[in-house]
Amino acid sequence: MIGANPKIFSVATAVPPHRIGQSEAKSFARSMFGDAHRDIERLMPLFDNVSVEGRNFCVPKEWFDRDHTFAEKNDLYIENALALSEKAARRAIDKAGIEPGEIGAIYFVSTTGISTPSLDSKLIFSLGLSEHTRRVPIWGLGCAAGAAGLARASEHARLFPDKLVLLVAVELSGLTFQRGDLSKANLISTSLFSDGAAAVVVGSGGGGPEILGSRSTTWPDTEDVMGWRLVEGGLEVRLSKSVPNIVRDKFRDDLEGACDSVGEDIEALRHFLLHPGGAKVLDAFEDVLGLGSGGLGFSRCVLRDFGNMSAATVLFILERFLKSGGREAGDLGVLSAMGPGFSAEHVFFRC
Repeated sequence: MIGANPKIFSVATAVPPHRIGQSEAKSFARSMFGDAHRDIERLMPLFDNVSVEGRNFCVPKEWFDRDHTFAEKNDLYIENALALSEKAARRAIDKAGIEPGEIGAIYFVSTTGISTPSLDSKLIFSLGLSEHTRRVPIWGLGCAAGAAGLARASEHARLFPDKLVLLVAVELSGLTFQRGDLSKANLISTSLFSDGAAAVVVGSGGGGPEILGSRSTTWPDTEDVMGWRLVEGGLEVRLSKSVPNIVRDKFRDDLEGACDSVGEDIEALRHFLLHPGGAKVLDAFEDVLGLGSGGLGFSRCVLRDFGNMSAATVLFILERFLKSGGREAGDLGVLSAMGPGFSAEHVFFRC
């Protein structure tokens, strides 16, 4: 029997130990990209304008001074993604006040490394989950995966209301850095992306927001907007400057359609938890939604403090929102993210 709408029991996050300030990243980029770009000083304000103050990485800043093989990077991914995922998941389980055995499924989303078996298989035993826990690893959704993962996890919880669901999102974007890639796309990535993990427990009977439903959209002829290109040194970023324009052209209409799909009206939305692809993307969101400059406060704060952690970022925003207390019972909200495809994911909730 399909159960009632699931609720969010808890959200928890974790970041790795190596903190790099934006001024340090700016100096590094100047030395690395300077020979390839004669106008490097004209490009340097990028680091000031992305609205990031500092970021965390699983490796120290000296690691970025040397070339590394894909195998070496991926070994670091497996080791550090597992440790960071476990930390976030333990925190979420503790915050929810549940026993590990109450979890019936684990959804694991990540796009910055490769592991077979996927890391959820290891988390089952390190977290003390049942050996019969359903495993659902999802790879390739990039920045959209935090929202998509929450949508899929809530759907599972609705279908199987007798067990809770654990969502884990982890991205180690720093390990994908390519020293030989002197493109402007890599320069932008150097100013913006970072490492982090988040975990969410959802299911029947929780005291948090009720998840009402979700919708996914993938637009045709947009697959080149964002993604990876596999090169000898690993995963090389593909990133188009067109994302803010896509937001302005498509986002509001898509969100209106998503609201209709769950029987709600966009004008009823009180809370917008939107993935901060960057400062210009947030400007575009605020513009098309009529929120005014700075209207996406939670998104801007997470971007400032942690940078863009890809899939995990929107769940950091959800955690801050839930901690803030700035909501009233019955308030309608949406958690949204955009990513490779090019796609949008929306999850609707009621406080």
